[in-house]
Amino acid sequence: QVQLVESGGGLVQAGGSLRLSCAASGSIFNINAIVWYRQAPGKQREVVAEITSGGSTNSADSVKGRFTISRDIAKNTVYLQMNSLKPEDTAIYYCAAQKVTGTYWGQGTQVTVSS
Repeated sequence: QVQLVESGGGLVQAGGSLRLSCAASGSIFNINAIVWYRQAPGKQREVVAEITSGGSTNSADSVKGRFTISRDIAKNTVYLQMNSLKPEDTAIYYCAAQKVTGTYWGQGTQVTVSS
């Protein structure tokens, strides 16, 4: 089992920044990737960014150039730095750990961007 705890969400004005954290604990060995998802009201969940065990990163076109995913291995934490936020970034943000045995989810953190 992997436990994930997200933090760092909140209310911010358009153009502002937030940094989300995803702290992992438990059986964190052999995690293939940590993925940030988001789900806005009435919309399907979508991938925002991911980082693999090897450190490779990828992000959705809608956030490229604005969001950056990174990690601190010593702290077992993955970050999502979000800059130049837009109202359409408003959503609940979840991190998920992908392993061969399954996908483990955090509880989510709300991000609200006001115009």
